Amino acid sequence: MTERAPIERHEFDQLVSEHRGRLYRVVLGVVSDPELAADVLQDTFLRAWRGMARFRGEAAIGTWLHRIAVNTALTARRKAIRLRGRTTEMEDDYAAEATPDSDPERGGEVMDLRRSLESALDSLPAGQREVVVLKDVEGWSHAEIADRLGITESAAKVRLHRAHRRLAHLLELLR
Repeated sequence: MTERAPIERHEFDQLVSEHRGRLYRVVLGVVSDPELAADVLQDTFLRAWRGMARFRGEAAIGTWLHRIAVNTALTARRKAIRLRGRTTEMEDDYAAEATPDSDPERGGEVMDLRRSLESALDSLPAGQREVVVLKDVEGWSHAEIADRLGITESAAKVRLHRAHRRLAHLLELLR
């Protein structure tokens, strides 16, 4: 493995500043919890700092940071789900917004749909889940997704199509 020259602290601070907002949105799309997303982002940059000497430059640094962020977020999400006993942040958010005037039947349907969608997303392979989050949550173009993931635009479209098809199938099974 080729080692790079150490990066200066001010250079790393500039990287953090440049990529923080975008990475936070991606991480938030994976973990669905602003506080957890902030922790994951901090852990992402810590891992990047520690691993900077091993960065080979085969991909853009933003792509490398993105991969670290997504992997860190997926790990945090799995831990959070285990610790919560499968209670989702979406359910917590819905319960906080509930009012005595709200329709309990409709609220139950919405919570069931959210649970089903989260379960289906959890069942997707990481590459498919990542494309769904980037496209459907973040609103990225296929070209942006391809660039970020280091794949062709056609591959990004195929992954998204397969992910949507798989989500539809999983949601049908969960009904």
